[in-house]
Amino acid sequence: MQGDDVLRVAVESLADEMFAVKIYRRLAGFYRSEATRAKLLRIAEMEEGHVEYWRGFLERRGYDPSTVRINRLKVALYTALFRLLGLGLTLRILEIDERGAAEVYSKFIDHPGLSEEERRGLAKLLEDELVHEEEFSREESRFEEFLQHVKDAVLGMNDGLVEVLSVTTGLVGVYGDPFHVALGGLIVGAAGALSMGIGAYASVKAQRQVHEGLLRHVGVAARYAARVFRDRVVGYMTRKGFSREVSEALAEESVKNEKLLSRIVAEEEYGLREESLEDPSKAGLYTGFFYMVGAALPLVPYFAGLTISVALVLSLVFAGLALAVTGSIIALSANLPVKRKVVEMVLFGLGSAAATFVIGRLASILFGIEAV
Repeated sequence: MQGDDVLRVAVESLADEMFAVKIYRRLAGFYRSEATRAKLLRIAEMEEGHVEYWRGFLERRGYDPSTVRINRLKVALYTALFRLLGLGLTLRILEIDERGAAEVYSKFIDHPGLSEEERRGLAKLLEDELVHEEEFSREESRFEEFLQHVKDAVLGMNDGLVEVLSVTTGLVGVYGDPFHVALGGLIVGAAGALSMGIGAYASVKAQRQVHEGLLRHVGVAARYAARVFRDRVVGYMTRKGFSREVSEALAEESVKNEKLLSRIVAEEEYGLREESLEDPSKAGLYTGFFYMVGAALPLVPYFAGLTISVALVLSLVFAGLALAVTGSIIALSANLPVKRKVVEMVLFGLGSAAATFVIGRLASILFGIEAV
């Protein structure tokens, strides 16, 4: 890494830390919970210390830190996004940001151009970022059920969007009457919502029954044959890197506690946690309802009495924006790159619509169906 690259990383880091201070302070004013507000303000104060570190870093290299500015548009966009998504997904976004900063600092800390004092200061920044990440992970765990239902809702909405957008765009290639297109899309949307809702309910219920059966089996075994699991627990712990002595001590301790033993075996052997089992009724309702919400968005322009060409363009625009939002939420809830997921979702959705439009036009030509 050359000198210019060092300055670039420092300037970018300063801008990111200044942005973080601004966002944390602004978010602190949004929430009524004193605990959450105090946590955000405490983190903002720590980020201010990071700002001072990078300012000093740049000054020692003859760079004027006062020329670094916060991206106001980014602040406005993040603020709007946080208002829209609520605290659960807000914490996920902040956790991703903290993880990104920690990754940058961990790579930069061994750079030969840093003095020993700067290296120690950067180690403190890295420690702070990891503490922040842990804080958000702990706070975020309170919203685990909410995030699971957000996933059901967003996936249902995305399916409704893509399927009905594809159907209506294909019908445009056949018919010239917006009402006929809207009616066809509505029928497909209603049928799809019922199918998706029932399918989600049945799938989650079956999966839950299987998992509950495994948990009961482990629980019974832990109660009446705990010693059978002792060697397994030793194996789990040694594979994690614990010494044989420590692993055996942990196994002996777990054998004395039936619930602890069954939890360890369920998680290590089957990857199951009782609290992570999803409610099939809620999964079905969220999926079906939001499928219909997604299906309705591309239909609005056709029901508005606009010409077929204007309705088609607006339908694509509405769907593209909605796909961008759902892609963002999916990426945030799954810790995926947001930009890549948004592009993937929009291209997939609009590409599917384009393909069905071509199919519709070919059907119109081959079977002599005239637009009316």
